[in-house]
Parts: sequence; C-alpha cells; structure tokens
Amino acid sequence: MGDSKETTDRLIALVDELRQLSAETEWVEFKRDNADPDRIARTISSLANAARLANQPVAYVLWGIDNSSHNVVGTAFDPVSAKHSAQPLKLWLSQVLRPDLNFDFTVVPHPSGRVVVLHIPAASLVPVKYNNIAYIRIAEATVKVGDHPQREAALLASLRPIAWESGVALGYVTESAVLELLDSAAYFVLTTQRPSSDPKAVLEYFAQDKLIARDVGGRWNILNLGAILFAKHLDSFGPLARKATRVVQYKGVSRTATIREQKGGRGYAAGFSGLLQYLETTLPSSERVEKGIKERQSAYPDIAVRELVANALIHQDMTITGAGPMIEIFSDRIEITNPGKPLIEPNRFMDLPPRSRNEGLASLMRRMGVCEERGSGIDKVVSEVEMAQLPPPSFLAPEDNTQAILYGPRSFKDMSSELRIRACYWHAVLRFVQGEGMTNATLRERFGVDDSKASQISRIINQAEEAKLIRQSDEWSPRTGFYLPIWA
Repeated sequence: MGDSKETTDRLIALVDELRQLSAETEWVEFKRDNADPDRIARTISSLANAARLANQPVAYVLWGIDNSSHNVVGTAFDPVSAKHSAQPLKLWLSQVLRPDLNFDFTVVPHPSGRVVVLHIPAASLVPVKYNNIAYIRIAEATVKVGDHPQREAALLASLRPIAWESGVALGYVTESAVLELLDSAAYFVLTTQRPSSDPKAVLEYFAQDKLIARDVGGRWNILNLGAILFAKHLDSFGPLARKATRVVQYKGVSRTATIREQKGGRGYAAGFSGLLQYLETTLPSSERVEKGIKERQSAYPDIAVRELVANALIHQDMTITGAGPMIEIFSDRIEITNPGKPLIEPNRFMDLPPRSRNEGLASLMRRMGVCEERGSGIDKVVSEVEMAQLPPPSFLAPEDNTQAILYGPRSFKDMSSELRIRACYWHAVLRFVQGEGMTNATLRERFGVDDSKASQISRIINQAEEAKLIRQSDEWSPRTGFYLPIWA
C-alpha cells in the first residue's frame, strides 16, 4: 500500500468516509469506549455474516466515534493491552470464533482524536460463529441467525469461496498511477472497444470489468484480476511477479543443458501475443515452398500450442505462491506446466465441461479471444495433433501441478506401444464428442497408415480395450460395430 504515511492517510480517509454514512449499517458499528470482550466477539460474528449478505468484502467497528453525530471523540480502548481470561484479547477472540477469521485491530491517529478500527472480513463458505452460535446484524441489533430462518436461508445462499481475482494486488492507488501500471491500450484492443482519451472513463471501463475497485479518499485498488491480465510490469505487484510465465529451452531431451530462459514481464492478456511470437521463433520448424512462396511450418500445430498455453494461464491455482506457468522446450517435446492439481480427471479433459478456479479470469480471456469457448480447447488440441499425425498429447497431474505435453514428429513405426494405445483412446474420445464412433479404418487414417496395417491397428484396439480405455458399441457386430471411450 506504500509507505507508513500513505497507510495512515488511507486509514484517516477510511474513517472519514465511514463517518459520512447517515447511520450505522449492518456492516459498520460505531463505539466510544465499550470494549466488553463478549460483546466484541458477538459483534464480529454478526458483522462478518451481515457483510456477506450485504455483498461487502469487509465490515468495520470503529471506537472513538460518537454513534449519533459521527464526530470523532477519541477512545481509550487499547486492543494491544486489552485482555480477557488472562489472555490477550485478540488471541482469546481467535479461539472463540470459528472458522478462523483474519480480523485486525488498527489504531488510527485521526487529527480529531484517537480512533481504533477493527477490520472484519465477510464470512466465506460458512457462517462465522461465536461459541458455536452464528449471529447477524439486523438494523442496529445483534441477533442469533437461527432465530431468523429467512435471514439464515439468505445467508447460506450467499456464502461462497473468496475469489482470488477480487483480492487487492495494490491498494490506495491514485488515478494516474492506475493508468501508469495497467496497459489500457491493450485492454481496449483485446476487448474490441473504442479507446477513450478520458482517464476517468478508462477507470470506469476497468471497474466495470472488475480489474479495479474504488478505495477511500478518491483512490483505487488494483485487483488481482487487473494486475495479472494487464500489468505493464508484473514486478510492480510484488508477489504476482512470481506468476510470470517462464520459457526454458533445453539442449536435447533432458534438463541437463539450458540454451536460454525467458521470463515474461507483462500481464497475461497484454503479453499473450508476444509470448506466442516468442514461442514461434523458438520452437523447431521447417520451411516448405508453396506456389513458389516459402512458408514456415512449425513442428507443433500453432493452435494446439496456443490453447495449451492459455489453459495453463487460466486454470492454474493462483493461491500457490512462488510458482507460475512454465513452458519447457526440448528437442523432442514441449512440456507446459501450471501450479495446481486439475479439478477434473485428465482423461476426461475433452468431454467434461472445464472447471476453473478463476472464473473471472477465464471469462474475460474467452471474451478477448485469447482462448476458445468453454469446452472446445482440448478438442482442438487433439484434432490438430491428429491432423499433423503427431503422437498423442499427454495430460498429467504430477504432485501439485497440471502438465500437458506435446510430442514432436514421430512415425507410426517409431511410436511406443504406450503412445499408440493413448492415441487410440484420444481418437475414440474425439470421435465420440463429434457424434461418431471409432473404427479400425478411422484409426488407420489417424496414424496415416494404409490397409496393410489393419491387423496392427486391431492389436492396438485390443490393447486399449484390455487397458479399459475403450469399449465396443452396445450393438456390436464386426461389420457395423464401432468403439467408444470406456466411460461413454
């Protein structure tokens, strides 16, 4: 948030903004000196739950404010020295409140008197309880949630996980600083909107897409979504710099010798085309002459690379700190890895609707055309790989990561038995999602082999059946039968 003076200025602005409320709300309470621990605990429970119902990310208790006039009158309450049951107040509160809540007391040196602010995060996933009882605020009264069934039902319906995208990457930022830190030119190009020369209008566009949110004192918070997508320099956002995409090129098929390593510096959306251009110049390729014109032909389908890179950016677990997407280029393959276990079984990536930890990020990336519409990306990867007659991709879940591997050109005779069986499975899946079945003939076409190899293809199909990857269609006959994925 900046230096200590800036922090103090923001806290004073926060106090003054809350004082402008016409009355206490269900997520703000004013006090003079009342510091009864039992009452504070009930208040934390009630305001945390009420803030969730009011769609407020944080609730506040302010000591040193007159409840009627909202004037600053100062307070003698000291949350540091306060105790209950021979324990520091904050420690005692953390023991009697469930689930564990990251509340915080802050002393604010307001020009008109000493103020203490208690920041209370809104309830997430489950109601906040004090001694196993959930409370809620109705008007200025603190009541048990269980005594108000309609409120309880509404609260339970509103509870949801805290979305990483809505977290604050950089807070209390001036209007000009927002425009210096985020790439508005890339934003307007990618969202196909007419650029605006009015700074305030640009900020409103950003706010509408939840890239930034208003803070107090006329300033703004740059949210994680805005920073990770449109940062001009991710290094400006502290820990988010570790989420930059790394590209490492190795000599040969192992990691023993590195040729070069490149770390991305821009947000994912602002830097996506540059990343693809870098990969295009780094990945192995060949030249072919078409009608007298030389054309570059990559060893890997461009669409497949694009989709897998986009998936790694979108579906990673952003809460895993210190790790970001990595693209490793070997002489015979590309490995694309992102932090976080997949939310669905890798063998079902193509047919099941994708589940994303980062719905806001995924939605905006799709809208900007950075990735395919929901559920069609892996289809294109497998289809492009088949058309190029490459070995099938691998989708793995090593440790706390998700990994996709694209293999370079390899003839049918040079493919291992494991690769041939996996190719058979993904071909059956692709045919199934296209509303068709797999046959010996379609698999021969996929491998690019002629009719003389029909018996070899039959052996691959039998091996895939034994591995319980595919099955015969329900009404099977040697003439009209076909094969389906085992789960179909």
